[in-house]
Amino acid sequence: MNKTLKKDWNEIKTNDTWQIFRIMSEFVEGFETMSKLGPAVSIFGSARTKPGTKTYELARKIAKRLAEEGYGIITGGGPGIMEAANLGAKEANGHSIGLNIELPFEQEPNPYIDKDKLLDFKYFFVRKVMFVKYAQAFVVLPGGYGTLDELFEALTLIQTGKIEKFPIILVDSQFWNGLVKWLKEVVLEKYHNISPEDLELFKVTDDVEEVVKIINEFYEKYKLRPNF
Repeated sequence: MNKTLKKDWNEIKTNDTWQIFRIMSEFVEGFETMSKLGPAVSIFGSARTKPGTKTYELARKIAKRLAEEGYGIITGGGPGIMEAANLGAKEANGHSIGLNIELPFEQEPNPYIDKDKLLDFKYFFVRKVMFVKYAQAFVVLPGGYGTLDELFEALTLIQTGKIEKFPIILVDSQFWNGLVKWLKEVVLEKYHNISPEDLELFKVTDDVEEVVKIINEFYEKYKLRPNF
């Protein structure tokens, strides 16, 4: 190894050591802030969804109804579906929080989050821990790679027993039915890469009230629903 390359590699290793403190600080701030939110639901979806569209309004209505039921709302803090969910919670005078992420193309936090309820993260993996650790359910609307990443991470954690089962609800059947069909016919039946019960880890619906019902009934059934 030449001297220049070795020097660069040593600097990288040193920087990695100092990164631990930044990571720790994000976990500490996240735990302290999120623990004050109470029982909550994480709502995911595309940052590209425009206000006034069917999907935006669906997210807003779901968040509003969940806030009326006493759940806090957790979002990624940005525009699109995230903005719609924070707006819905605000309309119901509920509690919501935004977990913003530093990106090369700056993601501005939406205006419906209280300043003391906005957390900024540098590391995706720390942010994802917050989404899972403090959520009583996931509500997933149409989105891109980030949304799919968050969905499949939660499914994997439940499937492997790393976290307790909780409701995962896919909203907008027109968007999700193709994926569900592929999972059933290709991943399960053709390649046998998942088990039949893995398809029962999530529900698909288009109805706002059914989303609320699924979450409430889950916690009533398992006697886990918090006292709001």
